[in-house]
Amino acid sequence: MVDISVIIVSWNVADYLRHCLDSLRAEAARHASPSIEVVVVDNDSTDGTVEMARDAFPEARLIVNSVNVGFTRANNQGISVASGRFILLLNPDTEVLPGAMEAMVAYLDAHPQVGSLGPELLNSDGSHQSSRRRFPTLATAFVESTILQSYFPNSRLLKRYYCLDLPAGQTQEVDWLVGACLIVRREAVENVGLLDEGYFMYSEELDWCYRIKKAGWKVVYLPEARVVHHYARSSSQVLPSQHIYFQSSKCRYFGKYHGWAAAAVLRGFLWLTYLVQLGQEGVKFVLGHKRALRRQRLGLLLAVLRSGLRA
Repeated sequence: MVDISVIIVSWNVADYLRHCLDSLRAEAARHASPSIEVVVVDNDSTDGTVEMARDAFPEARLIVNSVNVGFTRANNQGISVASGRFILLLNPDTEVLPGAMEAMVAYLDAHPQVGSLGPELLNSDGSHQSSRRRFPTLATAFVESTILQSYFPNSRLLKRYYCLDLPAGQTQEVDWLVGACLIVRREAVENVGLLDEGYFMYSEELDWCYRIKKAGWKVVYLPEARVVHHYARSSSQVLPSQHIYFQSSKCRYFGKYHGWAAAAVLRGFLWLTYLVQLGQEGVKFVLGHKRALRRQRLGLLLAVLRSGLRA
């Protein structure tokens, strides 16, 4: 059995995936241990991803989907064929820095009560990227990633949610971690099950960490391990879908763990925030302010509103 099975779900990010796989190849060559296997699951890319991965990285196992089955389901496909002691979900727009794999495995081996762990994520310029989270409350959901966040960017509510009261350079137990790089112990996966495929994308790692914590495992942030995350290179290609999936996944999470009434209120509130934004953009368009940009935003907002925030 290998130490780490790395699962990468890719959709039209061939260049980023190449850099990601290069970093994994370098890490595998740098250390005899931990041993690494790589599984790439492609969601019907049209940019030459499959050909690039097959030709340039023959050591990686490649699963090719004829349609985009979603980020969550594709990860489960990879997990289902993985043989490692630890399962590492890794975004294709990441680069693993030297020693990160070794540090994560060493920590997990030394702390058997830890079910899931994540490294410090870095932005493309090397600055710290927020990845630690507390479980969201309904109040958090009304502010985080909504129109209200622009009015209350430094609120105590958000600082607590983003763990800004905790030092970023210190190993610590947290509620959940952003899934750009998330390693999970096989026993924890067997304990709580695979990712919930009711989430097409977004919030699937929140849901997984919630179940892992509820089952008695710990979730730990380990800044000794570092990974560059270029952030949202796949999802940003289709902005309306990004908004729809993000907000509908948020509603699914609250419906699952806080009840249908909470989810219904949240969905209605979020829909109204997009309606307000539609009005604001419409006024700016009529006044002739950056009309090309306003036209683009109006199209995005109309698509989100028509969806009813249901994926």
